Amino acid sequence: MSEIFVMYELDQPPAARSLAGASQAEERPVLRVHAANAAPGSSTTPGPRTLCGQDTFAMGTASWKPSEHPGSSWYTPKYAQLVCAQCDAVMEV
Repeated sequence: MSEIFVMYELDQPPAARSLAGASQAEERPVLRVHAANAAPGSSTTPGPRTLCGQDTFAMGTASWKPSEHPGSSWYTPKYAQLVCAQCDAVMEV
């Protein structure tokens, strides 16, 4: 199997703050955690679709790499409750 990327489906960006000095780079909450294969011919870029068929374009790529954690789950333990059931089922095969 090719390299697997953990992808974060993110909430919409927060509304712009009108207060002076407010951070413009607030973290966007993770809504769902997906898995994606590497793009064809690459081991460093996720492919265009997750294993459940969603577009990866607007998703964030996690720093967690399953290949660096043998014996662990494919997803980041911090977001275990947000794992896409379809992606998880494909990964179990």
